[in-house]
Amino acid sequence: MTASGTSPAHQLQEELRTARTLLELLKEEQAQLITADIDALTALTEEKTRLVTRMSELAAERHLALAAIGFAATEAGMQAWLESRQPEVIHQSWQNLLELARAAKEVNRSNGLLIGKHLNRNQSALNVLKGGPQGQALYGPNGQSSVTAGGRGLAIG
Repeated sequence: MTASGTSPAHQLQEELRTARTLLELLKEEQAQLITADIDALTALTEEKTRLVTRMSELAAERHLALAAIGFAATEAGMQAWLESRQPEVIHQSWQNLLELARAAKEVNRSNGLLIGKHLNRNQSALNVLKGGPQGQALYGPNGQSSVTAGGRGLAIG
């Protein structure tokens, strides 16, 4: 059952194409995070979700292909299959996929840090609008400014 459509090598090539696309998308996401282009980020997030789902499907298909030819349906099974006299180009493809995965993980980590900075900045802005650390709201629930008089009341008499 090693027809080209079901061999681990075929699955590997599909994974490489998808991983390259995902890495490029993550880099684009990073650029949009830097410029704070929220509309572009929304579209990228949907595409990123689709690509991550596809990567999971391809890995599962690769594992099934490995099992179909008698290898463990794991990364260790992939390594054993590679060591079973596969061409050097397949070894190189596997190494490329692992490198793409490492790079994508790093870009995704950086993107997470950028998102955290945006969240902190937004929270700070909200705190200012709510009155900051004193707890006095500058704007009420109706969107109108609410100013409270400070100091003591006057007693006449």
